[in-house]
This record gives sequence, structure tokens and C-alpha cells, in this order.
Amino acid sequence: MPAEFIYRRRVQFADTDMAGIVHFSMYFRYMEEAEHALWRSVGLQIAPPDGTVGFPRVAAACDFKAPLRFEEEFEVHVRVETVGRRSLKYGFTLRRGDDILATGSMTSVSVERVPGGGVRSVELPPDVVTRLQ
Repeated sequence: MPAEFIYRRRVQFADTDMAGIVHFSMYFRYMEEAEHALWRSVGLQIAPPDGTVGFPRVAAACDFKAPLRFEEEFEVHVRVETVGRRSLKYGFTLRRGDDILATGSMTSVSVERVPGGGVRSVELPPDVVTRLQ
């Protein structure tokens, strides 16, 4: 797996505020879209229909550097920074050409559903570890 995966996107009108600037919350959506694209690129699905394991977020951060506007094209560079026994940490850099728009990170844990609607932490599936490393 390459050290960095690049996801390309264009800003949609619904992503922006009244000034035509991307709303801050969209950066987290862009990071999540890039994560899902990364998984697909290595033959995985983050939420397969028959899956019993899920990957909820336990931490997310974003540092904003420059605005992004309607119709602009940009890239989300995603790296798998840490593969633990039960967690994954990703690093993200959002770029428009040579400009860094934002940097961020997200940490997810591996969980399985338990009776009653709850979840419990479990070790990452070996296939996920192998493909993401």
C-alpha cells in the first residue's frame, strides 16, 4: 500500500455557507470520504452489508489554513499513521495545488455489535490490518 492515498474532489454548492466558503464541518466529511476511498482502493469496505465489525470515531481534529470555495478542485491526502490492536489513526492534508488548506486526523476503533444494541471493542480484523499497512 502506498504511503499516501490521494482523493480528488470538487466543492459542491451545498458544501458552502452564505459567503460561498466551505463550512468547517465539511472538512470532516471530506476526510471521511477519503478514508472510504482508501479502503475501496485496497479492496475493503468500511461498512459491508453483512459485516459485524464497525469503526466508529473516537477522536477527530482539523486545523484550518486557508479557505476553500464553491467549484474549486482539491485533494485530500490520507495516510494510515498508526495501526494498533484495536484502532486506526489517519492523518490528512487537504490541498489545492501547492496550497495547504487544512491538516487533520481521525482515530477509529474496531467494535462489534452486542445484544441490546451496544458495541464492544474488538481487535482489528487481520484482513484490514494486512491491507492497510
